[in-house]
Amino acid sequence: MTMQNDLMALKNLGNTSVNWLLAVGIHNRAELERVGSVQAYNRIRERGIKVSKVLLYALQGALLNVHWTQLDELEKKRLVIEAERGLATIGNDATIGATTGSDNTNDNS
Repeated sequence: MTMQNDLMALKNLGNTSVNWLLAVGIHNRAELERVGSVQAYNRIRERGIKVSKVLLYALQGALLNVHWTQLDELEKKRLVIEAERGLATIGNDATIGATTGSDNTNDNS
C-alpha cells in the first residue's frame, strides 16, 4: 500500500483532504496520529486553504475510525476551541515571548 493509499483508506478522507495533508507534510496514518487532528487542521489553514470545521471533525473521525457525524457535540466543541487556541498561539508567539520576558524581569527585581 502506498503512503497516499494509507491515508485514503481512512474514514472521512478523500482525494482533496489527502492532498491537503500531503501538502503540509503528513504522508501516512502514523504521521497523522503523531501530529493529531487539530495540528493537521491548523497546518492546512496556515497555508491559506479555506476549510470548514467539518475537515477538523473528519480528521478526528479518521483517527478514531468513525464517521465524523458520530463525534458528539462536546468533542466537536473541544476540537474547535483547541484549533482556535493553536492558531492564536502561532500568531502571538512574538508577543507572548516579549510579555514573558518582561514578566521574568519584574519577578527578579
